[in-house]
Amino acid sequence: MGLVFGFYHDFSVECWGQGAPRIKIESTASQKISLTVGKSALLQSPTQVKRVSLAAPETADAMVITPYQIQFTGKAPGITNLTLWGTDNKVIAIVDLEVFPDLSRLKETLHKILPEEKEIKVSAAHDYLTLAGTVSSMAHLSQVLALAGPYAPFDEQKKPKIVNLLEVAGVHQVMLEVRVAEISRSLLKRLGVNFSFVSASGKNFGLSLLNNLSSLPGGGFPAVGTNVSDKINAIIRFTPDDATWTFFIDALKEEGLLKVMAEPNLITLSGKTANFLAGGEFPIPVPQSGVAGLTITIEYKPFGVGLSFTPTVLSNKKISIQVSPEVSELDFSNSITISGFVVPALTTRRVSTVIELADGQSFAIAGLLKDDVRQIVSKFPLLGDIPVLGALFRSSSFQKNETELIVIVTPHLVKPLDPTKQTLPTDAYIEPDDFEFYLLGNLEGKKRSRPMKGGLEGNFGHILPK
Repeated sequence: MGLVFGFYHDFSVECWGQGAPRIKIESTASQKISLTVGKSALLQSPTQVKRVSLAAPETADAMVITPYQIQFTGKAPGITNLTLWGTDNKVIAIVDLEVFPDLSRLKETLHKILPEEKEIKVSAAHDYLTLAGTVSSMAHLSQVLALAGPYAPFDEQKKPKIVNLLEVAGVHQVMLEVRVAEISRSLLKRLGVNFSFVSASGKNFGLSLLNNLSSLPGGGFPAVGTNVSDKINAIIRFTPDDATWTFFIDALKEEGLLKVMAEPNLITLSGKTANFLAGGEFPIPVPQSGVAGLTITIEYKPFGVGLSFTPTVLSNKKISIQVSPEVSELDFSNSITISGFVVPALTTRRVSTVIELADGQSFAIAGLLKDDVRQIVSKFPLLGDIPVLGALFRSSSFQKNETELIVIVTPHLVKPLDPTKQTLPTDAYIEPDDFEFYLLGNLEGKKRSRPMKGGLEGNFGHILPK
């Protein structure tokens, strides 16, 4: 960068030869000099100098070469002053010396490492560096700050004092296209038998209560009959001459299929977080104690297909994304009851990760294949193990659940669009007229020309799209 000088009053600069610049004093007024770290200059005095005083030796160094020449050298960024006394102990001059970092070496380093970044401006003021201009990407921004660190002054915490005014060029808006696809299949098979026997006189009876398919009433058996569970889907009764046989049968085969498909699209700025939820909220009662006693307050818990992501544009070809998709649904089979309120459980699939993708590339961040098989057999000892007839003395349950979930993420760098060139789902809708609606029963009208108010030659029209 060289040597930069400031002038006050009659202060002038004269250079001789190829050595350090020589500064000639022609006034006792306060004068200012700016110098780069590691550079030196000669101060030429009009009279002999007897004594020299430097306020901050850690900032600069002064050396008397001859009675008329003083050499000073910048040691560290900062501000100090230099006072000169003559042989009569009178002040010859007071020089304010400001030392700047060596920006020439920093600029040379930036040019060697990042030759394509030509819009970076480096300046120094007092004891800090200022970086301004534009860089092409976030990756180059971090590299510029890392390269400028060793050339900048340090604060008390040994951190470089850098004022970062750099801006990242290019598009900073990111649209994240997420596709959440889930298929869940379930299979349930149950088979259980309970029976009861009552003689005609009522003195002899028998009852099986396996797996709670049937139970004794409060009045006792067999006076008021038998209570049956809601699992029972068949009842068979035989009444021979001297007895009554009743069979309670739980036979069920149930198949289920669940499909979840969501394609949320979100747009946010680089470094900002965007959230999306397609679902709802269910209330949760929360007991709280107060002055009036125990009270119930309601809190809401969200569920459904949720998405949260924070993009960082690294360059015009690469995007770093911290993404957290979530799929949850209500599960009343594991619900609890609080103060008479039924609170369902949540079945949740959640993932959180950080990925780097180019514009338009896709990445599957979650793939879950879950297969649950549950078998429960309740039986009487020995009797339940008898072939064929043992089915009357046991209750069997088979349950299988298969779930497959995949989440695909596609980031895009986006720019504002022209609203006149965008199509909407309602653009193709044509309102039917009375003839089409009442007589033909059409919910949409046919394609036709609609007159519009013109400016020069009256009405004109256009054909609406299908």
